[in-house]
Amino acid sequence: MPTSPTEADSSFDLAVIGAGPAGLAGAVTANELGLSVALLDASPQPGGQFYRHPAPALGAARPEALHHDWPAFAALRDRLAAGTVRHLAEHHVWTVERLTGAEGGSRWRVHALTGAESERPVRIEARALLLATGAAERQLPFPGWTLPGVVSAGGAQAMLKSGLVLPGRRVVVAGSGPLLLAVAATLVAAGARVPLIVEASGYLEYARHPGVLAVSPGKLMEAAAHARTLLAHRVRPLTRHAITRVHGTSGESGAGTGVEAVTVSRLDRDWRPLPGGERRVACDAVAVGHGLVPQLDLATGLGCAVRRTADGAFALALDARQETSVPGVWAAGETGGVGGARLARVEGELAALAIVSRLRGLPPLRTARTRRLSRIRRRLRGFAEAMSAVHAPGPDWSRWLEDDTEVCRCEEVTAGCVRAAVDDLGARDPRSVKLLTRAGMGWCQGRICGAAVARLTGRPPAPDRRPLA
Repeated sequence: MPTSPTEADSSFDLAVIGAGPAGLAGAVTANELGLSVALLDASPQPGGQFYRHPAPALGAARPEALHHDWPAFAALRDRLAAGTVRHLAEHHVWTVERLTGAEGGSRWRVHALTGAESERPVRIEARALLLATGAAERQLPFPGWTLPGVVSAGGAQAMLKSGLVLPGRRVVVAGSGPLLLAVAATLVAAGARVPLIVEASGYLEYARHPGVLAVSPGKLMEAAAHARTLLAHRVRPLTRHAITRVHGTSGESGAGTGVEAVTVSRLDRDWRPLPGGERRVACDAVAVGHGLVPQLDLATGLGCAVRRTADGAFALALDARQETSVPGVWAAGETGGVGGARLARVEGELAALAIVSRLRGLPPLRTARTRRLSRIRRRLRGFAEAMSAVHAPGPDWSRWLEDDTEVCRCEEVTAGCVRAAVDDLGARDPRSVKLLTRAGMGWCQGRICGAAVARLTGRPPAPDRRPLA
């Protein structure tokens, strides 16, 4: 059961931030090996985004029906309940600071907010830190993406898994990446109709990575399971296409507003829409996402080094024991590059083993267990890198954007305003555009619109570094 902050100790051997697959695996492993562990997470239940499930009050009879590999999560949840990990649910961690002792060693102070309105501050101190903060969806804007009924692909899945509701009855799933297959399969299994999966990349590109595919039978079986579900419901993917406009209304009256149809355009290899390749598809909702990007706010705030991934995102640079460039800070799961739940569990366990050795003053473990985990990690990480390369956004996707398309939703800044800042006012980087247009100054602080603004300036986005996560 989650522990309230008034019952929790303020000092631990290890603080784990994030209770998804990586954080759960790291927390229970370290605890079983004798460390005192605090596990902090913003959600009321463990599992993260991948194992998001309904609140008990909804009375879901079989929450596992909407999940892949539920037994792995159930095992971690049972180990969490059987141990002494202090699970601090509904704790939003907003920063971490280093505390340097008299002997030069470091401790870490984790600052969180909790309570009904996140108004009560909580501070936790630990000798080591494991970041398992997961990933967020990459959103590429297009005309009509702010209409009611347009949700992110992961958001559609979250609505169903946690709220048992569908975004619509006829849902077009679009974007790029294997998440689209999983989302579409989940939607049709729950009773929605999916007339089309619109994939901007091409699945045949995986043939360029035969070695990775040969050693990843689990991933192929997972894809085959989704394919069987989709074939049974006569859902087919349309590759090298993208939604370039959503049709509908968003009047203030609220009556009859929402999505009515989408325009789907054929793309070249750079994701530039090809003339004459459009079609219109009727629907009442759209679930769209272009892959995932690691959530690095806490890590970059601590000065952890990053690396560029094949799809242009940033991930943490980690050593063979999952440690970041900042001694005493480890990371696992999507923070090191998006790779799925199994890779996250493996990395969380490896990080915990390394942390236990470090805190006990022992050399790094080289046991049959660590060798097996390292082999699995290499195989899954290889597949993740191939997946990232196959589904990397094309350089010309911004050709979808018309001048009146909102790029920054928080501040209602259009693509035309950004282009004018670049062409007429001489802005040459996202920061200059931000100062001239307010793009990125809203509630999300550029987390949603940053990639789009950077693309319109012609500069690659820089790794985020914010004082508040």
